[in-house]
Amino acid sequence: MITELRLENWKSFGEATLYIDPLSILIGTNASGKSNVLDALQFLQNIASGMNAKNSLETIRGGLEWATRRPNRSFRLDVVILESNIRYDYCVQYSVDDLLLRNVFPVKIREDELDDATQKICKNLRGIFVLEPNPSEITGYSLLSDKLNNDASNIAGVLAALPIERQKEIEDTLTQYASRLPERDIHRVYAEKVGKLGKDAMLYCDEKWGESGEVFTVDARAMSDGTLRFLAILTALLTLPEGSLLAIDEVDNGFHPSRAHLLLEALQTIGKQRNIDVLVATHNPALLDALGTEFVPFVTVAHRDSITGESKLTLLEDIEQLPKLLAQGTVGKLSTQGLIEKSLNMKPLNQTVKAELYVH
Repeated sequence: MITELRLENWKSFGEATLYIDPLSILIGTNASGKSNVLDALQFLQNIASGMNAKNSLETIRGGLEWATRRPNRSFRLDVVILESNIRYDYCVQYSVDDLLLRNVFPVKIREDELDDATQKICKNLRGIFVLEPNPSEITGYSLLSDKLNNDASNIAGVLAALPIERQKEIEDTLTQYASRLPERDIHRVYAEKVGKLGKDAMLYCDEKWGESGEVFTVDARAMSDGTLRFLAILTALLTLPEGSLLAIDEVDNGFHPSRAHLLLEALQTIGKQRNIDVLVATHNPALLDALGTEFVPFVTVAHRDSITGESKLTLLEDIEQLPKLLAQGTVGKLSTQGLIEKSLNMKPLNQTVKAELYVH
């Protein structure tokens, strides 16, 4: 599993480190750098899957032109992977001028171990899945598929293509959580093949209204954006390969604040059951309050340096004034009032520079 991501001159970042746990929360104001972290993960997934670096950068927000923090012309991304209690350090360096991607092992690896290490690193990087649900794309018919799209447009096709028993198991779990989402009774969430050839599928929901308990069937076109986003997140958790890293930007977009605890429960429970690490970016105070103080060690704050403007990442528990801040209210309240970012800009944080030997 990926346990650390280090960014150097990547987009708005100078130097920063993100620590990844089974459930990691990335918070921060608009334009603080949260989405840039997810872009870095997507870039690593792309190149591990065989896409060349230039094309990969062109598919990410800002394209090649904004891949580095100016005036720099190159960036570096390091990852730390822990598998079977063995640590693997790996990084990529890219120069915009010569369009050259270099692969580096910061820790010397014996030649006879190189192939095995490379395979394990690539497997973990390919296991990154950045989910950006697009409700307007989910509402249509989708082709049967064995892999979820990043915009979740093919939820129906993924569910309908599953073996019958696995499909029912997943649909039961979707129903279990979705039935607690709206102010009415969702009786069943499911997908069915449609058309003469049965190569397409549609997502459906059976709802109960009124005292009669009559069931009404609606398809994805009649579902709310919040419901579709929730089903997209659940489907990703339930269908991604075990050992994956699921990253979601603005995870609670479209959710009512009273349902924040339900989303958090799903992320924790299903993620743990299926050994999927989850990284979510948010600035929703309701979700932050639902976390509780026990989650403080797993919250990272993205913020901009008030002098240089570069993005930084700071563990919430490393903020010197955190006890005083928490005495003023919950994490959600502190975030809403901007007190966390204000405390970070009051004085520079002490930073430890690690010297490492890099073998090229």
